[in-house]
Amino acid sequence: MRRFITLLVLLLCAVPFGVSVSGCSKKSAPTFCNGGDSGVIVGQPTTITLQPLVTGYSLNYAQIGQLSQPTSTDCKGNTASVGSYTYGTSDLTIADVEPTTGKLCGGTWNRHTGGGIPDFTVCTPTNKSGTAYLTASAEGATSNPIPVYVHGVVTSIVLGTPSTDCVTDPATNCSPAAYTYAVPSTSAGACPTSAAHPSNPQLANGCCTIPPATIAPTSNALRPYNPNSCFSQNTTTQLSARVYAGAGSGQTNISCLAGHLQYNAESGSSGTASTAVVAIDPNGIATANQPGSVLISANVANAASSAGFFSTCPPTSITLSSPGATTNPIVVNQNNQQPITATAVDTNGVSLTGLNLQYLSTSPNTIPAASPIIPILAGAADIFAICEPPSCNSSPYNQIGLFGNGKPVVSNPLSITSPGTNSTVLYMASTQSRYIVSQDFTRTGLSAPLLLPYAPNSMVITSDGSTIYLGSPNALMVLNAISSLAITRVDTNSPGSVLAVSPDGKLVVISDPTRQVITIQGTTGAVVSTYGGVGTRAEFSPDSQAVYITAGNQILVFSQYTGWTSITPSTPATDVAITVPSVGAYFAGAVTTARGYCPSTTVSGTTATNTFYPLADSQPTVTDRIAATNNGQHILGATTTSGPVLSDLRTNIPVGACPTSGGLTFTSTLSTSVLSQITPTAITGVWPTADSTVAFITYNGTGGVIPAYAPASSGAGQITYVKLSGSATAPLSGAVSSDNSIFYTGTAGDNLVHIIDRGTLTDTSTLAPNLTGTSGSPVPVDLLVQKPRKTT
Repeated sequence: MRRFITLLVLLLCAVPFGVSVSGCSKKSAPTFCNGGDSGVIVGQPTTITLQPLVTGYSLNYAQIGQLSQPTSTDCKGNTASVGSYTYGTSDLTIADVEPTTGKLCGGTWNRHTGGGIPDFTVCTPTNKSGTAYLTASAEGATSNPIPVYVHGVVTSIVLGTPSTDCVTDPATNCSPAAYTYAVPSTSAGACPTSAAHPSNPQLANGCCTIPPATIAPTSNALRPYNPNSCFSQNTTTQLSARVYAGAGSGQTNISCLAGHLQYNAESGSSGTASTAVVAIDPNGIATANQPGSVLISANVANAASSAGFFSTCPPTSITLSSPGATTNPIVVNQNNQQPITATAVDTNGVSLTGLNLQYLSTSPNTIPAASPIIPILAGAADIFAICEPPSCNSSPYNQIGLFGNGKPVVSNPLSITSPGTNSTVLYMASTQSRYIVSQDFTRTGLSAPLLLPYAPNSMVITSDGSTIYLGSPNALMVLNAISSLAITRVDTNSPGSVLAVSPDGKLVVISDPTRQVITIQGTTGAVVSTYGGVGTRAEFSPDSQAVYITAGNQILVFSQYTGWTSITPSTPATDVAITVPSVGAYFAGAVTTARGYCPSTTVSGTTATNTFYPLADSQPTVTDRIAATNNGQHILGATTTSGPVLSDLRTNIPVGACPTSGGLTFTSTLSTSVLSQITPTAITGVWPTADSTVAFITYNGTGGVIPAYAPASSGAGQITYVKLSGSATAPLSGAVSSDNSIFYTGTAGDNLVHIIDRGTLTDTSTLAPNLTGTSGSPVPVDLLVQKPRKTT
């Protein structure tokens, strides 16, 4: 009994204690938005926002879309957590919405269909155009209404001038949904009203009787878009378009029913960033940036359409100057800076800024092209600036030439002289030998002969002197020439003759006569492009963007902007020389002709068709080999026919912008001189010095002299015949030192290399490279290249 009483006492004590503990537990008191003890609680959603606020959505009949996820905030502006939203529409017959997911229908969703078909899976068109407003709600709060524009299926969008008649010719400038407008309106998506126009009713076609006002940048007047003109830099314009549904006779203009258009500038095939040409904001306000033309696409109802294009006016002139320069040419010592200024003006006379100009040098190995100019070695050069597509003034292919976009513009030259002398590293090889040797004139004696895998048929060196390419019928041989000669690559997949290497050292042109294919390849051997034919000569433009190739009955041009162009000349071309400035090229042959880099443009509406590299000059003089002087005043050629004869074309090469329609025209005056003291069987080269004062002619045959021609400002220049020493019978190959002081030539008869003093025009000394053929007999040096180096 005592135990029972004790247990009862414990139970009686335990129960109240437990109840007491339970009664003490409680939740935190809610915080109310009004600071009181009732009302909306902090953390509860009070504002729900649906995006996009202004533009809304555009749906074709029966098209399915999806509302964006709403965002919610509480009365304090903090993010509110919402478990789920309920979506609704103002008009089920125009646009329907799945209540729990926000999935849209340009018509009406199926409900209670039966037959195992889930609800909200079939969107049935009502073919009713109009605007419905959709909302999201949760916990007593409702979002802003989002307009959903429903209309016929969009088939095309055409960029054009704004409408002046919103009734019969509507465009997006008539649509209340087209822009964010600055004047009051009675409700979202309605036509804007103002004190001047208190009533601006919406027409049956969805348009306003008075087009909506737009928000323009405050610093510039807003111009209407016009597809028939370009816009100067920093000009702003309001894009406008016409939106169509259907096709043919059933086509309908639905510009004011389609909703808000999103415009985008397309980069196009040129690869140039579209924003470099034009920037377009969400309201369709375009700001012209850099010269060029880009395609404009418009997106509505989740369908993008190529709507038109936008053109920023190109430069018509680029003027180079050097502040403080008092001499011509400008004298700049090695490693000193000479500032240069480029001033560009567009077709409307507006000054341009921020152009992506390329600077070109006629002697990049001594005076590189840059701003400012910094000569690295003694020499002479002309410096040009060029606005070159696609990096400057780019254009879609079918609009090249429209308003001048897509065409290059070149500046006047700045002539630079850096006084002093350089030393030379001379590389000597022969088409009859598997050896190559070099002579560094800062050191004593020739290098050890390097044995090549095959006898070369051609040899070129990069502008920086780092790499030598040798062609052969068996393989391409690549040599490192930075310090001592070493073979770095033998490519049996690239047999043929090496015709040229680009000034930037990134591209090599190889012609394989066996397979009859011309290949442009990169420095690692990767093929960039190929074309059928057998090339004989080639030369790159100084900017490395184009290469001109002679291939017998065709002239080929490979441009990284326009690809391959094949031209059939009146007579076969045998050699090529890039003009200075580099606005085209002259071609040797039975008739000496020139081709300009400005295409001949024909415009129809807003579409341009072009003939690339049209004829720019033609002279009835025969030339076998040809070269251009750096001062841009002479094209020098020589031939064995009827003489032999040297031809001097005193040229007037234009600078500035390309013509709006036809191509460039080069004017030239011809004078000829008989090369009386030589009996050549072939002309092997014409070698002007970088300062344009003299050119040497090399040849196969007999004569024992080198013709040295000094061009004159009018009439024929003076020819001096430099007597070769010893038993030399003909100069076969040539190379001019970068400081213009020495001409090197490999000779037949003695198999030596003769050193000609350019100042005195005398044969001062010889080198004995001792190249041998397969039989061990001496062979002549008929392949020569050089690179400059500092005198040490």
